[in-house]
Amino acid sequence: MTDPIADMLNQIKNAQAVNKPTVEFPYSNLKFEISKILEKNNFIEKVEKKGRKTRKFIELTLKYQDKKGVISGLERVSKPGQRIYAEFSKIGKVKGGYGFAIISTSRGLMTAREARKEKLGGELLCNVW
Repeated sequence: MTDPIADMLNQIKNAQAVNKPTVEFPYSNLKFEISKILEKNNFIEKVEKKGRKTRKFIELTLKYQDKKGVISGLERVSKPGQRIYAEFSKIGKVKGGYGFAIISTSRGLMTAREARKEKLGGELLCNVW
């Protein structure tokens, strides 16, 4: 497991493909923040931090619409072997505005729209549509 964020995104994608109600993965602050952004943008139903001390994990309740997952695509942009950074003026739209990008800035994780509004650049973590 060299890229835990890509593993998290793949677990979400695979769970929605087989209509699982929930998905669990090991806890980290970065994964939890990404999950909260997905919840805030109505791509998942609920995020919960469970367990204690060294056995913490995140449980996501997935959201479906007409027996089809709300998330139609997740894509990891910046990888451990090739980091991708962008200035706020160079951050593009995802799928013509139907999706959003999650960016790690100096003020924490935020969507591309929030980063452009605050004139912040950073590392492009992933695209969601």
